[in-house]
Amino acid sequence: MSSGIGALKLICAVQQYAWGKIGSNSEVALLAKSNDPQFSLKEDGPYSELWMGTHMKGPSHVTYQDTNGKIINKQLSDWIKDNPVFAMGQKIANQYQNQLPFLFKVLSIQKALSIQAHPTKQHAIELHGSRPDKYPDPNHKPEMAIALTPFEGLCGFRPANEIVSFLQTIPEFYNVVGEEYAESFITSSKAISTEDENSILASQKALKSCFTSVMQRDQDFIKRQLDTLLQRMSNTSEDDDYYKACLGSLLLRLNNQFPGDVGCFCIYFLNFMRLDPGQCLFLAAGIPHAYLAGDCIECMACSDNVVRAGLTPKYKDVPTLCEMLNYRCATPSENMFLCHTDSTDEFISIYDPPVDDFAVHSIRVPKTISSYKIRALPGPSIFLVVHGHAEGSVEGEDDCMNLRRGSVVFLAADHNYSLRAADNDEDLFIMRAYCI
Repeated sequence: MSSGIGALKLICAVQQYAWGKIGSNSEVALLAKSNDPQFSLKEDGPYSELWMGTHMKGPSHVTYQDTNGKIINKQLSDWIKDNPVFAMGQKIANQYQNQLPFLFKVLSIQKALSIQAHPTKQHAIELHGSRPDKYPDPNHKPEMAIALTPFEGLCGFRPANEIVSFLQTIPEFYNVVGEEYAESFITSSKAISTEDENSILASQKALKSCFTSVMQRDQDFIKRQLDTLLQRMSNTSEDDDYYKACLGSLLLRLNNQFPGDVGCFCIYFLNFMRLDPGQCLFLAAGIPHAYLAGDCIECMACSDNVVRAGLTPKYKDVPTLCEMLNYRCATPSENMFLCHTDSTDEFISIYDPPVDDFAVHSIRVPKTISSYKIRALPGPSIFLVVHGHAEGSVEGEDDCMNLRRGSVVFLAADHNYSLRAADNDEDLFIMRAYCI
């Protein structure tokens, strides 16, 4: 069975988690309002995530006219199930049991997200089997975040020498780690040799003990140590070198958002990342991270499995998180994921992570170009118009779409999509998630 429709406009779910930007300050809200005439934007409400895909917690919907002229409204997932090979191509339909393998998102972040990581496929199956109320599906959740605006986050463990420096200069951090674990890590870090894998493994084992010690500490003890550190930072000038070295502004900001939370100490374990628009993080299973501020495009395997341990009022699974993490130490630049220009299309930057479930094209068509073709791929894709205005249609089909900021389109496998500039006021900027 095939609907014969190569492209479908999507109406997408908006999540209103408390950490989202408020009202019209949220890119999520502005995109949703532009795309959906029924969307009601409230200026006092948070708008955190726009979900483009088929996940059961926020499914996208399609509306189209069938061959009898009847208007059909259904979930995208149901349309794909009715037309699996047409929608996704034979290979992807078979590989993913007729289910869209990725979830595409926009995030608008005002308040820090939790200290978290995501499980491997096998671990996800185990977690879902034992605690389906906390881990809602059996899938892994590798994910990629591409900055739309200046973006901040924590990602991956810092180089060992930086953590050692914090232990030696911030007594409260040393105290919450504990003397035994702190000294063990300091000693093992001094013995690290890039030519001796055992020395690296020993340091990672010691780091695991340090991190676990902090995350499992008594909350009252954490709060007392944090209060002492915060008092010292409050009495220190923001221009002071020690204040800057202790990340005083970030510490105060996170404590203001989550008073007394153990996650505030995680800034001394994890890299503080600042991304410019277009820069990217890829978060494989077991990589600790927390998004802090800004707007981003996010793409991931179709899952909502998150293991959390700090900076959140949600369920915390500290033992699971500490056990599953990758304790590799790396610099901020080593945690960046680089894109490359498509060799056949100068307007496309490709973000191609080392997973089968998804990849992303960033497409920037200058306003001087009057027509452009989004080329066919042998698998499904979803694209979002971030800004710009164009008329679009599938090659060989009569229906024409008016595409503007916020428009979201599902493009079936093996279909080219032609764009014609509707005005020349601004460049056309499109983000496209796909699986091939």
